[in-house]
Amino acid sequence: MNIEKLSDILQDQPKFRFKQVEKALYSDFITNWQDLSVLPKDLREKLNNECPLDIEAKIFDGQNRGKKALITLEDGQEIETVLIRQKHDDTLRYTVCLSTQIGCPLACVFCATGKMGFTRNLESSEIIEQVIFWARYLKERDEKIDNIVYMGMGEPFLNYSQFIKSVKFLNDVETFNIGARRLSVSTAGITEGIKKLAGEKIQVNLAISLHAADDDLRRDLMPVAKKYRIHEILKEVDRYILKTNRRVMFEYLMIKEVNDSDKDAEKLVKLMKKPLYMVNLIPYNSTGRFQPSSEKRIDKFKEILENEGVAVTVRKSYGAEIGAACGQLKGSSKKK
Repeated sequence: MNIEKLSDILQDQPKFRFKQVEKALYSDFITNWQDLSVLPKDLREKLNNECPLDIEAKIFDGQNRGKKALITLEDGQEIETVLIRQKHDDTLRYTVCLSTQIGCPLACVFCATGKMGFTRNLESSEIIEQVIFWARYLKERDEKIDNIVYMGMGEPFLNYSQFIKSVKFLNDVETFNIGARRLSVSTAGITEGIKKLAGEKIQVNLAISLHAADDDLRRDLMPVAKKYRIHEILKEVDRYILKTNRRVMFEYLMIKEVNDSDKDAEKLVKLMKKPLYMVNLIPYNSTGRFQPSSEKRIDKFKEILENEGVAVTVRKSYGAEIGAACGQLKGSSKKK
């Protein structure tokens, strides 16, 4: 798929052509320009030649409400994106998990994506392509995307310009019209990105990948912690909250005998006991090196936080059996 040349091709067309094309792409989700019969035949042919709409992808079906797609980009590189189906009050909701980079430069030891190394940043059009792919898939089933999370391959704030460009595009009433409160981004604590996000007019939900309550353990798990210490991250988060008055979620992987002891919970309490902080405990999805904490251990950990007045939830995991759960995404990053 390549719609980068779209504006150039349509620049000599009447203005209403843009409306027709936007509706076809982002509402009707056409897969071939020939399907847009309101356009002149020669224009449709030119668009098919210069702005093809095909998306090369393979879908992996999960047994537990998760589906993963491996998308091949124009240069032959591959990325993964996930569709999660959840039920809320007898209503099905669909969340799409987006990648922002091919691989990831952060090399977190618990993450399969980090083991890939880093190839390149995605363009905003390549981020949006993932949304279009799942929107087409759901439209065939008379369903639609409800939420977007930037929690796939890569660190969004290390590709901030393309990340925020895609956010504004998805939020635009002329395209996808996805509300800001249904858009979420997760960062490993890139403070410059948190500061930039606080200054944006669009306020998406912010999540911080914390995973440890002290810098020593966090550095062992996440090399990025050598540069971004916990107190510096929390200081920037507090500024973000002061400016936006939005709740911030702190993601905490529960890894057996690594960060799940009572002592770890007590340390976390001291950091997280603030009004607009929420902790999201995530059962670890194995990538080979570590094991997940037991359900009993997670419950105990949660109880310690709750008893001290910390807002805490436990995330349900989807897609682990197809390598689509948190920390499991990877693409081959090989040219074909």
